[in-house]
Amino acid sequence: MVFFERAPAKINLSLDVLGKRDDGFHEVEMIMTAIDLVDRVELHALSGDHIEVSADNQYVPNDERNLAYKAALAFKNKYHINNGVRIEIEKNIPVSAGLGGGSSDAAAVLRGLNQMWSVHATLKELADLGECIGSDVPFCVYSTTALATGHGEKIHELVSPPFCYVVLAKPNIGVSTKTVFQKVNLDELHHPNTNKIIQAMEKGDFASLSSNIGNALENITFCLHPNVKRIKEKMVQAGAAGVVMSGSGPTIVGLVEHYSKAKRIYNGLRGFCEEVYIVRLLDRR
Repeated sequence: MVFFERAPAKINLSLDVLGKRDDGFHEVEMIMTAIDLVDRVELHALSGDHIEVSADNQYVPNDERNLAYKAALAFKNKYHINNGVRIEIEKNIPVSAGLGGGSSDAAAVLRGLNQMWSVHATLKELADLGECIGSDVPFCVYSTTALATGHGEKIHELVSPPFCYVVLAKPNIGVSTKTVFQKVNLDELHHPNTNKIIQAMEKGDFASLSSNIGNALENITFCLHPNVKRIKEKMVQAGAAGVVMSGSGPTIVGLVEHYSKAKRIYNGLRGFCEEVYIVRLLDRR
């Protein structure tokens, strides 16, 4: 028995940090949406009571450190499942990119096992289970457009953004989310206007959306990795309508209304950045 699940990447249209919590997490407010850059997850039923994981990327661990493995273990424990599964992951989402690839793989495992083992859990129940795996997993269970609050685990679905193309540029570096958050000084952050972004999406106003997207962590990552800032500057100069860093970086996201301009921006960045993509917004609804 084999089940297949798509695991879409996510991008941040906004990321704001509101404060430090008693549990060590930061209180955040993020608007995220899914894009059609997608990992492919296969679930194979095993006769024994164990979990195997295999990803076709040398930077992804094939053991209990993998979030997909953790998702399968959490699901088995939650619903008292004694069956085994082999998880095979075809990676298309860049690793350690601020695009939620590992979290989306974990969410795909939760959705897939829910079908494979006929548990009939709701998406809300799967999202609640995903909270213990990673902060982005609850959002990735839905893979729609949503406001995420708390430390990212509270999901409030929003209307989809107006249609556009998305140019992604990821430099060949890794960014430590933990290090970035350790350097957060609330008094020095530039806070995006979350409400204006939501209003722009509700009105289908691409211009307003593009002018209001923002990420409070950008300057921290830019100081740690100046090349990320240079990529953002080049994308702005190339004419992207709205440009923002996704997550804690290093991927820079550019919103573009027309494919012809997206292609020009893509071509301009290819000589400067190894991993560049043109994708579209994806809403599972």
